[in-house]
Amino acid sequence: MTSTADVVVIGGGQAGLAAGYHLRRLGVDFVVLDAQSTPGGAWQHTWDSLRLFSPAAYSSLPGWLMPAQTGETYPDAAHVVAYLGDYEKRYGLPVRRPVRVGGVHRDGARLRVETDSGVWRTRAVISATGTWWRPFLPSVAGRFDGRQLHTVHYRGPSDFAGQRVIVVGGSNSGAQIAADLAYDTEPTWVTRRPPRFLADDIDGRALFDAATARRRGLEQGRPDSGGVASLGDIVAVPPVREARDRGLLKASPLFDRLTADGVQWSDGTRARADAIIWCTGFRPALSHLAPLGLRGVRGRIPTEGTRAVAEPRLHLLGYGDWTGPASATLIGVGRTARDAAREIAGLLGR
Repeated sequence: MTSTADVVVIGGGQAGLAAGYHLRRLGVDFVVLDAQSTPGGAWQHTWDSLRLFSPAAYSSLPGWLMPAQTGETYPDAAHVVAYLGDYEKRYGLPVRRPVRVGGVHRDGARLRVETDSGVWRTRAVISATGTWWRPFLPSVAGRFDGRQLHTVHYRGPSDFAGQRVIVVGGSNSGAQIAADLAYDTEPTWVTRRPPRFLADDIDGRALFDAATARRRGLEQGRPDSGGVASLGDIVAVPPVREARDRGLLKASPLFDRLTADGVQWSDGTRARADAIIWCTGFRPALSHLAPLGLRGVRGRIPTEGTRAVAEPRLHLLGYGDWTGPASATLIGVGRTARDAAREIAGLLGR
């Protein structure tokens, strides 16, 4: 079966919904295709204790402030999932699910979006699939015979009670999971470089402002301020702060190799482990765009703003700073979604 829409948005998480909001305001005919069976995007798959970095009002999509969560300054993932589901309903966004996109192809004056439930022919595509679905695992010498998992598979400390666990990664997910495990397991937290905690009073509001100021400065030809990276790597959310202050969150240097029962450093020191959790980040989930042949250095598609340089009918939204400052965050994606929708509306002659 073949269907048509002026714009096909691929991904029904926060970026896809923000795009839908702005496309609807501009009167553009569009559809959102989401591979998930229920609303909430990647937020419905995170670990149990995850909290936002910012209060609800500073973690909102365009048009509607996220309601506060009773008894919580920083909402949990379940609250975000409920908000995203309500957001879809509030604005009547045309989300089709579950629909898995296999590939986007050029098809004359249109693009052809092939899915597991039919084909869509469209005049423009917004890819908003994020990174959660493509976890990155580094190549490390040796072999470990115990359990290995990535951030995406971690749910909570009860799965590791009484076990020796090595947590790898010096960013927010590594610190939060190490803090989560600090009370019920024997964790060893290892990082490539000494962890850099942001000041305790800095949360997502300040991070968004820093990212925005950096982009504005670069556009005006000023020296690179470093943005968020200049402030540190880890937001000291309350659970991380508590574990750090109690001396339970101390990092060791990254090991050199895996062993059958743990890891080993270059000086011969070993640590035994029952499990290793790799909090080593993600890569953009862009396999559905492979037929277009657009990938450049490090697998990224060169863009001007959100528009693909070599395919002006394609926009990429929510993958990180290379598609807009703080565009991988709830509050940050709204601005780039607005710009992408306006540019597409212009392309369509709206």
